[in-house]
Amino acid sequence: MAGAAAARRLRLGINIDHVATVRNARGSAWPDPLRAALLAEAAGADGITAHLREDRRHIRDADMDALAAGIGIPLNFECAATDEMQAILLRLKPHAACLVPERREERTTEGGLDVAGDEARLKAYIAPLRDIGTRVSMFIGHSPEQIQASARIGAAVVELHTGHYSDLHAEGRLAEAEVELDALRKGATLAHSLGLEVHAGHGLTYANVTEIAAIPELVELNIGHFLIGEAIFLGLGPAIEEMRRRMDDARGLLS
Repeated sequence: MAGAAAARRLRLGINIDHVATVRNARGSAWPDPLRAALLAEAAGADGITAHLREDRRHIRDADMDALAAGIGIPLNFECAATDEMQAILLRLKPHAACLVPERREERTTEGGLDVAGDEARLKAYIAPLRDIGTRVSMFIGHSPEQIQASARIGAAVVELHTGHYSDLHAEGRLAEAEVELDALRKGATLAHSLGLEVHAGHGLTYANVTEIAAIPELVELNIGHFLIGEAIFLGLGPAIEEMRRRMDDARGLLS
């Protein structure tokens, strides 16, 4: 794709964490997250996201090694900002590192990282990652305070947490969802004005992706759980292709 259309096209990152969740439920070697990543790549994914949690509840260290060595598209390594994870990042040198808040009792990431409340530590934390060429992203809410703090510490990217919007949309609370969507739009505009690349993700589905994908400052969406679920019914390739179609339609790229 060339010209203006290429500038408007959103990248799609596929999170393959829950392929590992299924594998770990039986304690076997199947299904293989690397195989899922390669299928996603073949289906047109622009990147692969995987979250190495401290408790290793789904993705494991060996998975990250295999992904780093085995895929031909960028790897986005999600993790908490701990010394252990920093050492792994410095060894693997992934294309991107997305720092997220993490609590062992949560089922999934429940909110954005408090960059403003931990600014000095996070600035020091990401410095060696920037030195090795890894693009560091902060997974945050849309508040101006968190966006401005992310710019001050030298992050290259912010990924706006769309979970609250997704929940409101799913519950049919559409007026509240519109308020949240407007806040995400304003957050994306502010982040872009500060020189940050703007991504978004969490809870996105076929039903709610259109309005998010239409936010002009967004460059990338990261989507996982929904698409891994849809793959049970459609196959992973067709599930990804349908999400790609909806994203392109939101950007006016389909004739």
